Amino acid sequence: MNRRQFLLASAALGALAAAPGPLLAMGESDRFAIALLNYGTPGWNPRPSALRRLLLEVEKRTSIEVRPDPRAVSANSAELFDTPFLVLAGDRGFEPFSQALVDQLRAFTQAGGFLFIDSAEGVIDGPFAKSVEREIARIFPRRKLAVVPRDHVVFKSFYLIEQPMGRLAVSPTVQGIFDEDRLLAVVSHNDLLGALARDNFGNWEFSVTPGGDRQRELAYRFGINLVMYALTVNYKADQVHIPFILKRRRWRVD
Repeated sequence: MNRRQFLLASAALGALAAAPGPLLAMGESDRFAIALLNYGTPGWNPRPSALRRLLLEVEKRTSIEVRPDPRAVSANSAELFDTPFLVLAGDRGFEPFSQALVDQLRAFTQAGGFLFIDSAEGVIDGPFAKSVEREIARIFPRRKLAVVPRDHVVFKSFYLIEQPMGRLAVSPTVQGIFDEDRLLAVVSHNDLLGALARDNFGNWEFSVTPGGDRQRELAYRFGINLVMYALTVNYKADQVHIPFILKRRRWRVD
């Protein structure tokens, strides 16, 4: 599904979920935005500053214009369909989603949306991870989580990355839900958002271990790759933007 098809489908699905009124496809001035899922229990936003920092870096390093303030969306929010990138984050277990939210998330991914799930627990099999597995099974009843192979497009959509990084390096891989070769969802246990979080004075909120500043930079690069993948879906078919982006860049990628 290309971007035009996604936006058409998004508008239609959003109209069904929203009260009557005007609906804009990608928001003001068509700037890229990230939506953060508010699923109604404590811990839904463990890294409040991180997505803003990621969006600012996306605009700085690529040709993409952004809305720097992420949107918090809920099960009945029409804004869920205003952007192709949705984040589900947490640092603890949570109660089962409502059926309405399960249906919305399934419709979002079927319409071409991309779901990124980021655990801030610091372990692979903590309560948040188990809650995510439970809800993934409800959203995608005919699909299974699988390791995303190193040669997948998500590792080369902008930067060439050998493995996913975050605040921690508890897992050398991420898992995903696939529809043939398209990733519908990615699950990370490395607390990607924790590596990006800064306070109002610009200070890093969390140390990054074991790789320090280099690992933090790789976390940024992986986050930008995820954004690029959400926007292009099939990189090989939609890589016409790459020469322009590379022209905008003024540094050597090592």
